[in-house]
Amino acid sequence: MGAYDAEIESLAAAGRAALVREIDAEGTWAADPVWRKAFAEVPRHLFVPYYYVAGRRGYERRWGESADPEDRERWVRGVYADVPLATRLRDGELLSSSSQPSLMARMLVALCVTDGDRVLEVGAGTGYNAALLTHRLGDGDLVTTVDLDPEIAESARGHLAAAGYRPVVVTGDGARGVPERAPFDRVIATCELATVPRAWLAQCRPGARILTPLATGLAALTLRDPERAEGHFLPTPAYFVPLRGEGRVKPEEVSLAGLPGRAREQELFRFLLALTRGTLTAQEAYVLWEREGEPSRERYGVTVTPERTWAWLDDPVGPYAWPLPGQSQSPVLP
Repeated sequence: MGAYDAEIESLAAAGRAALVREIDAEGTWAADPVWRKAFAEVPRHLFVPYYYVAGRRGYERRWGESADPEDRERWVRGVYADVPLATRLRDGELLSSSSQPSLMARMLVALCVTDGDRVLEVGAGTGYNAALLTHRLGDGDLVTTVDLDPEIAESARGHLAAAGYRPVVVTGDGARGVPERAPFDRVIATCELATVPRAWLAQCRPGARILTPLATGLAALTLRDPERAEGHFLPTPAYFVPLRGEGRVKPEEVSLAGLPGRAREQELFRFLLALTRGTLTAQEAYVLWEREGEPSRERYGVTVTPERTWAWLDDPVGPYAWPLPGQSQSPVLP
């Protein structure tokens, strides 16, 4: 090992240890401490050889092969900071990122992985999350990660190989799943979707758990039978790059004019707006939000059936339910 490699490895080891201590302090993996070992051992810097930092003059590129030792140190310290990292841009648009590690930890714990589970990851990104899953399961054949962009998929495959992990990396539309690798016991998406693709249900075993970003939250669903999945949102907010392909999110501007400042500033109110986009006006959402005592994320849920997919408050058959995008039924208004 050369002096450069020794320097990077030393900084990376210190960075991983500090990151693990930071996530430790949140109590994130108390329910499943095996993930602590994965975060302590999987070298994130091998998955993020460069990333972009927003500055006054646009994005600044930081990379590990810089000739300047100070630049290399900034790069590796940034890699192990508990922040999301922009890893791929095109014409100023963010195409891919490495998620905030503490959020990844919360999601992996919430996925409730057990030994021998077959896992589908939608959104390969840098490959880091797939490496953590492979480390946890100890067998690359149990992990399948899919990405629509061939360049992103190939880059993730290279990062994984460099780090010594061999999950199956597929190029394809994640909204369609990967039927040739089914059945799955767990599905985790690392990109925002507008709805829960029904194709995932058909590729899962009964009792499978599906964890996916919707609106600005994380829906954790259980496959009740081959045609029905249901569950609540986790308490944590979550912001991800939108999925491209069939399940892509189409942002819609919602006017907040006329609403009290308290509502405009509340993240939980914005979550309700995002969840009911296209079905409730901002004023209708505010009336519901205020009437129901500013409900937390855990009170909301999602149900998927062959006929329809809908979000709801408190009860799937209660008075408040809204179709997710692609549905034709009328919403129940407050």
